[in-house]
Amino acid sequence: MEKTFLMIKPEMVEAGKQGEIIDLLIKNRFTVRGMKQFRFDRERAGEFYGIHREKPFFPDLVRYITSGDVVGIELERENAVKLLRELVGATDPAGARPGTIRYMYGSSLQTNAVHASDSPESAEKELAIVFAGD
Repeated sequence: MEKTFLMIKPEMVEAGKQGEIIDLLIKNRFTVRGMKQFRFDRERAGEFYGIHREKPFFPDLVRYITSGDVVGIELERENAVKLLRELVGATDPAGARPGTIRYMYGSSLQTNAVHASDSPESAEKELAIVFAGD
């Protein structure tokens, strides 16, 4: 079994959509191994999105992700990273396939409902940041 990470972004938590998204994960045969609702502080958000630190949108990204609660979820299943990325859909909701999470819930490149790890290595790093000390 492979582990991966999904984060439900602030606008979805604010709108109370986290239950619908979690239901989709379970219906798609992902096993929830850990979950917590929390708010990123600037330091942890910077660590989480460190790969983007030198990009011009980084300050806006940190400001956005620290603007409200998020839900971090540790998921498990065979081929978890690949299958979750397929379920999540394209980064830009305008190009996401019907039936994907971003097609159903996303509204822009930034407010695209969820973040999903793009590799097993990213999943390991992201899980360690989110679930540190738990």
